[in-house]
Amino acid sequence: MAEVIPITREEDRPDRCRAVTATGRRCRNRASGPDGLCGVHRRRESPPPDAVEEVLAFLRRRLTGEYDIDAFGFDRELTETVLAPIARFFHERWWRIDWIGMENVPAEGPALLASNHAGTLPWDAIMLKFGVLDGHPAHRHVRLLAADLAFRLPFIGELARKSGNTLATAEDAFRLLEAGELLGVFPEGFKGVGKPFSQRYKLQRFGRGGFIEVALRARCPIVPVSIVGSEEIMPMLANAKTVARVFGFPYFPITPTFPWLGPLGLIPFPTKWTVEFGEPIATADHAEDAWQDPLTVFELTDRVRDEIQQTLYRNLLHRRSVFL
Repeated sequence: MAEVIPITREEDRPDRCRAVTATGRRCRNRASGPDGLCGVHRRRESPPPDAVEEVLAFLRRRLTGEYDIDAFGFDRELTETVLAPIARFFHERWWRIDWIGMENVPAEGPALLASNHAGTLPWDAIMLKFGVLDGHPAHRHVRLLAADLAFRLPFIGELARKSGNTLATAEDAFRLLEAGELLGVFPEGFKGVGKPFSQRYKLQRFGRGGFIEVALRARCPIVPVSIVGSEEIMPMLANAKTVARVFGFPYFPITPTFPWLGPLGLIPFPTKWTVEFGEPIATADHAEDAWQDPLTVFELTDRVRDEIQQTLYRNLLHRRSVFL
């Protein structure tokens, strides 16, 4: 009689993190150290530093100007000291994000993260950035590409620049990759983040493949990222196009709470998220001038889009509910 080999669930594999998530299930991230924990849960179990000393030291450096920014205006200290703890509340407590495949994000060198985009406001981009910073063993910063609208808004524009975002242009993207940075792009753009709720989890057109051209030119891997949960945080029931044109916005959302509740209507719903990083897609095996070949760009664009869409469908099937 043949030997019966039991099937091991993904989350029960011995190389997975030994921590248990808030939903009572085994963490699906791969353990990255001898303690059997992934980067996210190792940081949670670490003893907290002296908060008072850190705050005083931070204020002293800000007052004396003893901090650095790079050529793009990125303020690493402000991002890690002030913005990261705020974002941590949302990805750990509000949306309770499960991170899958974080090990597919390279620990060093240039790479491009290509993700679906949704949620009326770009919360998914913020969560991707700070989730990788907190959960990846190398604690890498994701340098996001943003539309010019983000930099035209008062206060928001300055904060976006200081947190490492830059204008979505091919030259800026290439410069960041040449410097060995981790680049985050959302090929759907406003078409994705501002689509109606009736089209949730259906990827919009990926533009002309500009992100593929940049990745081929820099010869860096492309990591497909699939985010489930962001579509339901602010369901857009209608688009007030006249109001959008008056204020110069790409869309003006009508949701169950906005604009009826005023600013309170912009508070996102506490849905349950899953973020999965797919296997990196290599570009270094293509010819050096492949970024100028429309057929190659089209094929890679279609491959990345299909990978994200299929992963979205798979994780939607495994989801127990929108909020749990």
